[in-house]
Amino acid sequence: MDAEATVERPKSLLPLLIGVILIPVLLGSSGTIFNDGDVSWHIATGQWILDHRVIPYTDPFSFTWAGKPWVPFEWFSEVLLAGSYRLAGYSGVAALVAAALMALHAIVYLNASRFVRPWVAVVALVAMDVVLIPMMLARPHLLAWPLIALWTSLMLRAREQNRAPPLLAALLMVVWTNLHGSFALGLLIAGAFGLEAVLTSADRSRALREWLVFAIACVVAVFVNANGIAGVIHPLLVAKLSHLPLIDEWKPSNPKITPFFFVVLVGIALLIWRKRPKLHPVRWILLAVLLGLAFFQTRHQPVFIILAALLLPEGFASGEPAPRPTRSVVWLTAGAIAVLVAVRAVLPVTLPDNEKNPWKLIAAVPPELRNQPVLNGYSMGGPLILSGIRPYIDGRSDMYGDEVVVGYKQITEGDAQALAAVVDRWNIRWAILPPRYTKLIALLDHSPQWRRVHADKVGLIYVRN
Repeated sequence: MDAEATVERPKSLLPLLIGVILIPVLLGSSGTIFNDGDVSWHIATGQWILDHRVIPYTDPFSFTWAGKPWVPFEWFSEVLLAGSYRLAGYSGVAALVAAALMALHAIVYLNASRFVRPWVAVVALVAMDVVLIPMMLARPHLLAWPLIALWTSLMLRAREQNRAPPLLAALLMVVWTNLHGSFALGLLIAGAFGLEAVLTSADRSRALREWLVFAIACVVAVFVNANGIAGVIHPLLVAKLSHLPLIDEWKPSNPKITPFFFVVLVGIALLIWRKRPKLHPVRWILLAVLLGLAFFQTRHQPVFIILAALLLPEGFASGEPAPRPTRSVVWLTAGAIAVLVAVRAVLPVTLPDNEKNPWKLIAAVPPELRNQPVLNGYSMGGPLILSGIRPYIDGRSDMYGDEVVVGYKQITEGDAQALAAVVDRWNIRWAILPPRYTKLIALLDHSPQWRRVHADKVGLIYVRN
């Protein structure tokens, strides 16, 4: 028996290295992880916290919302992003992303390989990544992905052992609540497994008692955050804002926007139809609920696919799982991950030259304008903040609220009255806009009050006469 295990281990080592190390480090090294203007204001927020050693409860960045209430409920992620940025610039942020992705892949792979062959586990990882790639950005939600996987893995192990998770596991909710607003889904996941335990346990009263104590510990842990009650309520209130359909990640899933999500769904459906995997009904209901959320809003696709990658392998169990990694393999893998993260932090990163990273365009802004009120492109708000320029608006749409965001949308659609009202109210002196704002650009080009002073493929700069 030992000889067979010894023979099998080298065969399972290659898929382990590819799935847990190679794939995630390549994904984390891509410049596309910075292809979002929000990355910049998250870094800037973390820097502000590190400098002031306190959480900002009012907006310190814009001129339109300066001094007004703000709930930075992702502050811990922002500190991590800022810390890595200070250590090694964008290379440090890429290293942090790579580390998070490797942790996610390790948890999913090790769980899947208990039930299916190693290469099948790698295929599951690839399918997961195909869905994740469009949202694979250096933002707080990515840092929450390994936590989602770890949390679900703990629930799975608790069910296998016919007990509730240890109370210490509830402390993960403290981290999660300060990391990203998806913590509410963590409670949903735990609740589903708790319900399964009560329904299937031979001693239902014991199961109910144990899982109820764990649930209470989780709820208490959620309130241990830097924003207090607001940190718990605010992420839930965001979902009620009427301007959310204007933001891509809050829109319903659409095959034209994320086609590979639907391709993977079709593949999963065909596999389920052919193989007839056996899972407890509560787990199917949990996947159905998460799929419904993914259809409702694109931003929930990652949670669904991560849970699917964790739950489905057990149903597809082939009876040929990989041998459990030896301690030496675990240490070698951990060492390889540490080395690659360090290397990633040293190697330079090439940022995409676009409106999400308009650094050359910002460098062309005349010095005398930098302290003047500006009308900026939405995605450019974050880079302006990181450059020390106060924007009109940025990706913190939950902070600005419906009135500001909807009014801004009217301006970008070329509404002359809306533009005039904003210019008068805030004494706007200049504008920095992406070329895709064609109607607004046409309005400025035909107005005697505005003069174009710079233009390139990323954007245009206007000065008010």
